[in-house]
Amino acid sequence: MNREEEIVNPTRRRLIAGSVGLLAASGASAQGSFPSKPIRIVVPYPAGGQTDGIARSFGDFLSRKLGQSVVVENKGGAGGTIGVAEVKRAAPDGYTILCTISSSLIQNRVTVKDLPYDPEKDFTYLTMTTSIGGPVVAAEKTGATNLKQFVEYAKKVDKLNWGAYGPGSTPHVLIETMAKQYGLKVEVVQYRGEAAMFADLAAQQLDGASGSPAAAAPVIASGKGRIIAVVGDRLPAYPDVPTMVEQGAVGGSYETRAFAAFAVPSATPKDIVKKLSDTLIEAGTDPKVKQLLENYLIVGPLSFEATNARFKRDTEVMLAVLKEIGLKPE
Repeated sequence: MNREEEIVNPTRRRLIAGSVGLLAASGASAQGSFPSKPIRIVVPYPAGGQTDGIARSFGDFLSRKLGQSVVVENKGGAGGTIGVAEVKRAAPDGYTILCTISSSLIQNRVTVKDLPYDPEKDFTYLTMTTSIGGPVVAAEKTGATNLKQFVEYAKKVDKLNWGAYGPGSTPHVLIETMAKQYGLKVEVVQYRGEAAMFADLAAQQLDGASGSPAAAAPVIASGKGRIIAVVGDRLPAYPDVPTMVEQGAVGGSYETRAFAAFAVPSATPKDIVKKLSDTLIEAGTDPKVKQLLENYLIVGPLSFEATNARFKRDTEVMLAVLKEIGLKPE
């Protein structure tokens, strides 16, 4: 190395080091400024349902807390696979969040051929809400007021018409489990959401259905549907209605609770994951969100750790149930 190089190189090294420092500072500043543009929450089901309501309520809090607009987009169809797959393909930058239910993340693994996403590898779960329990509703025409009477009715008709909102959804698994235990002949009618399903039950086009307390409440209040049992724990609104297990039903699906989870693509930076997770969990303290959760009889939002533990446990339980009742891709 000559003398000139010895003189120039220290300066050159300082310039390079300074440039790297500026770039690092710029990168840190960019991450620290998240979010710097609108966020969208993708719901893979139609507007008006419980999942949509959860997404909009939490999205409103996110917007107020983070200072950016949050838009909820409903991408329904194919049992939730369309919307979930869209979030998988989205840039892992925190600006696209998924809000979906257990059936699209667990049951679809069994009921959908060539599922276009891997629920365990493609997403990081931020938080979730879980239901206390879900009502099992019989149409007024059945005359049933409890599980025993509904089973007796089902054995008298040629075929039981039962509502569900997607192959492998909670009500679908419920009736398949019941059919196996009690020897029932069932035709499952699939809907794109709970609203249309319970509307048909109220019109006596269905013999029965199950779903969320909020969606079922109007048809129960009208008398066109009668709550005959509960999946999960007893519901505060119907304290005298026993659970499926209390009435003698046997099956792991009767103990599971539906959940709604928020997730982002798995490659999303950890600091952004933490910021979104912490903010969504904080939403549980907001009066507007708390009121929604109370109306829907929902528990949560769960911590990041509890969310991922619950997802793992429910996955194991539900996949075992689906295998037991023999559900396969349609």
